Amino acid sequence: MATPIIKTDRLILRKMKSSDLSYLMEIFSDPEAMRFYRSTKTREQAEDWISWTLHNYRTYGVGLWIAEEKTSGRFLGQCGITPQDTGGIIEMEIGYLFARREWGKGYATEAALACKEYGFKSLKYKKLVSIINVKNLASIRVAEKAGMKKEKTFLRAGNKMYVYSISNV
Repeated sequence: MATPIIKTDRLILRKMKSSDLSYLMEIFSDPEAMRFYRSTKTREQAEDWISWTLHNYRTYGVGLWIAEEKTSGRFLGQCGITPQDTGGIIEMEIGYLFARREWGKGYATEAALACKEYGFKSLKYKKLVSIINVKNLASIRVAEKAGMKKEKTFLRAGNKMYVYSISNV
């Protein structure tokens, strides 16, 4: 078993690896789970996603982590901290994307709260954001439950996006 980055009551967040491709494809090939992304992803695009994540680990010391159920090790989704462009400014984002079979169970909120605590307490970040499509009400609720407030709106690839943020002051 991989060394956990973060543990919560129900979750383990661990580094992503190439062998997670089939798990990630459960999400990336699901049109409903990917509704607020540009499109679903092919296996090749998912491999690129993993490469991007591994690059973030090496470059920034953070990235998206695989979320597993603590007791069973079952794949649930991904959550983590990544550098993102929020309309001309690079900020550290808490991102989350879970398998549809796990929606409504509070895992995204639990993972986002754990990432917020890790970002502020362990990494000493002063601010964290979440970038959310304005139509993605479930993700907006997760950000709000994590204590974030709507900061601004910007366009990304023709989509209106909110930036939710929280500061550690």
